[in-house]
Amino acid sequence: MWTMSPNTSLATVIESASSRMVRDEKWGHVVYRATLDLTGATEVASEVGSGHSFIVDEPVSFGGADGGPGPVEYALAALGSCQAITYQFWAAHLGVAVDAVHIVVEGDLDLRGFFGVREGVRPGLGAVRVHVELRGPESPERYEELAAAVDEHCPVLDIFTGTVAVERTLTVS
Repeated sequence: MWTMSPNTSLATVIESASSRMVRDEKWGHVVYRATLDLTGATEVASEVGSGHSFIVDEPVSFGGADGGPGPVEYALAALGSCQAITYQFWAAHLGVAVDAVHIVVEGDLDLRGFFGVREGVRPGLGAVRVHVELRGPESPERYEELAAAVDEHCPVLDIFTGTVAVERTLTVS
């Protein structure tokens, strides 16, 4: 990756990174990593990035200790935060003025799929709703243009709506 000052403008970051990726396609490839350990009945100690750590847990009603948000809550937060960042990024890229971005993400989960009590019920989210509220001086058409760019380029939205190949390996020791 590249190192920039926290005071560097987003437009400068976009220009610098884009021009470097045009010159060297491999430079744009990034591998993210999460390392996780089950530390309780449903508690998971998680470490990501450069030493960021957090706890994932289930509520007491699902056998957890409610030591942190659950995995589905983190997934929804990942989607919402990626949307917010992508709005900011593409607003700078398109020259669209945005004063505030507020996002609410909801997901419907039928627990019968996770618990295996109903054949044919998905264990994952059946529906996700993303409500975006933008404030700023631009016309509704400019914000629609921005929203279309965000929908096209948001990495986590792509995970939710696309088909991502997942390869699992298992080591037993």
